[in-house]
Amino acid sequence: MVKTVKINFYELNEIESSLLKFVVVISKYKGRWIYCKHAKRDTWEIPGGHIELGEIPLDAAKRELQEETGAIEFDLKPICVYSIIKSVESYGLLCYAKIKEIGSLPNYEIERIDFFENEPENLTHQAHSKLFKKVQRILEKTPQ
Repeated sequence: MVKTVKINFYELNEIESSLLKFVVVISKYKGRWIYCKHAKRDTWEIPGGHIELGEIPLDAAKRELQEETGAIEFDLKPICVYSIIKSVESYGLLCYAKIKEIGSLPNYEIERIDFFENEPENLTHQAHSKLFKKVQRILEKTPQ
């Protein structure tokens, strides 16, 4: 049985930025969603990762997007803060990126990227589906 992940959403300034530990960047390129395949897993993931010591969250989002997709030119927009509740509540920044140009994939942990009309079924993290749906709802209300 899959344990349901509890996620809360907050306005951007509602949670102190020093409490944010990770970033996730829902991304589109030429009208298709980008997902990453980690070299050690057989599932798909949304670009993202931990905020490094001394790094501001938006810079972490840019870095993770570049490292995990090869994105060279893009528009990045913070969407909201979210939290995942396990034994404690951990906070992250949820962003949306419209990628204009992709270069070669850096030689890090991501084996490859692929492009999807909708989210793939075999996701590494259950929370990614909820984050994807949040961004979809916001984009439906906002002219592109």
